[in-house]
Amino acid sequence: LSMAVPAALQRSVVSPAGRHTASLIFLHGSGDTGQGARAWIKQILNQDMAFQHIKVIYPTAPARPYTPMKGALSTVWFDRYKISNDCPEHIESIDSMCRGLTDLINDEIKNGIAKNRILIGGFSMGGGMAMHLAYRFHQDVAGVFALSSFLNKDSIVYQALKSNESVLPELFQCHGTADELVLYSWGEETNKMLKSLGVSASLHTFPNLNHELNRAEIEELKTWIVKKLPVEAAKSN
Repeated sequence: LSMAVPAALQRSVVSPAGRHTASLIFLHGSGDTGQGARAWIKQILNQDMAFQHIKVIYPTAPARPYTPMKGALSTVWFDRYKISNDCPEHIESIDSMCRGLTDLINDEIKNGIAKNRILIGGFSMGGGMAMHLAYRFHQDVAGVFALSSFLNKDSIVYQALKSNESVLPELFQCHGTADELVLYSWGEETNKMLKSLGVSASLHTFPNLNHELNRAEIEELKTWIVKKLPVEAAKSN
C-alpha cells in the first residue's frame, strides 16, 4: 500500500516583474481562498501587490470540517474548538497543515530561492498559521507577518520558543482596535508573549479598523516586505 501523498495546495501567483530572488507566502483568512485574498488586496490597492523581485504566492487551504461552523466544510488552515484565545489548540490539524505548507516552502527552495529570502504571513487565521509554521518549524525564514491574528493563551508556539536558542524571524503584526471577531487585546497579548520569548515583534495599531484590511496597513506591510527582502545587487564575477 502506498502512503497517501497530500495533493499540492492550489495557489494563485503574482510573478515578479524582474528577476525572481525572493518569495512571499500569503495565507488567507478562514473560509476564503488564495484567489479571494489576492482579489481583496488588489481591490484595496487598485492593483496587485506586486514587486520587482518577489514572487507572491496565495495558496488555498483545502476544505475540511470546521467546528465553529458546526462541522460544515470550510477552507480553513486548521480546526478550532472555538474562536477564542483561551481554549486548547487543535494541534493535529495545525501540524498536518504545517507539513503541506512545508512542501510549498520546499518548492521555492527547489526553484533556487534561499530560505532567508522567504517571508510567511497572512490575515486572521492565516497569520496564526504563519506563526506556527515559522516559529515551530522554519525559524530560518526572512520574517513573519500577522494581520488581525492571534495565538491561543497557552499556544504550543510559546512552549516551543521557551527552549529555543536560535535567532528568530522578526514579526510584523497589524491589528484594528475595532475588531469584534479577533479582539485587539488578543493580538496585543500574542505580541507581548512572543516578545518575552525573544521574538523581535512590532504591533501596528489601526484605530476604528474592524476585522478587515485597509490601504494604510497594506502600504506599511509592503514597506516592511521590501525591508526584509531587499533587491539583491547583481552579482559581479
